[in-house]
Amino acid sequence: MSGPVKRRYDSSRRQEQAKENRRRILSAAHDLFVTKGYGRTTIADVAAEAGVAPETVYSAFKNKPALLHRTWDVTVGGDDEDVPMLERPPLRALFAEPDLRTRFAAFAIVNTAAMRRTARLHLAVRGAAASDPAAAAMLAEIDRQRLESMGGHAREAAATGRLAVSEDECRDVLWSTTDGTLWHRLVECQGWSDERYAAWLGRLWVSSFVVTFG
Repeated sequence: MSGPVKRRYDSSRRQEQAKENRRRILSAAHDLFVTKGYGRTTIADVAAEAGVAPETVYSAFKNKPALLHRTWDVTVGGDDEDVPMLERPPLRALFAEPDLRTRFAAFAIVNTAAMRRTARLHLAVRGAAASDPAAAAMLAEIDRQRLESMGGHAREAAATGRLAVSEDECRDVLWSTTDGTLWHRLVECQGWSDERYAAWLGRLWVSSFVVTFG
C-alpha cells in the first residue's frame, strides 16, 4: 500500500511577491533619492515608503550603495532587464539607420526620453558625490559607462564616412551633452517641452557632426 502523495511545493507565489517587493523598493528608493537626497535617505526610509520591513530591503539589496546602483540601472533602462543599452532595440535601430542626419535626429529623441527618466536621479547623485564616497563612486561609474556608450555611437557614426569631426571629438561632445544638465535647464527650468528639446538637440548634433555635401 502506497503512502500519501506529497503535494509539490509551489514557490511561484513567493517568487512573484519577492519581485513585487523589489519593484516597490526600487521605486521608493528612486523617489526618495531624488526628493530627499541620497545622503539623507536611510534604508528605513526606503522600507517605510515601499511598505516593507527594513530586513526585506537588506535581503534584496544588501546595502544602500547596492540599492543606488540597481536603482540607477533600472532607471536608465526603463525596466529591470539586464540588457546593455547599446544592445537594446531602440539603439540597434539607430545604428541600422544609414543616413547620419536622420540617425542623430532620432538619437536626440531617444536620449530625451532617457533624460526624462534619469536626469533627476543623476543630479541627486552628483549633489551627494562631494560628501558621500558611495555616491562619488556611483557618479564616476555612471560617467565611465556613458563615455563608453558615446564612444560606440561615435564609432558607428565614423563608419558611415559622413562624420565631420574626429571620432574622439564626436564622443566627447555627445558625452558632454547627454548627462542631463541641458535637459534639466531647458525643460525643467526654462519650460521647454521634450519635443522642442529633442528637435533642438538633434539640430545641434547634425550641424556639429555631419558632413554637408555641396
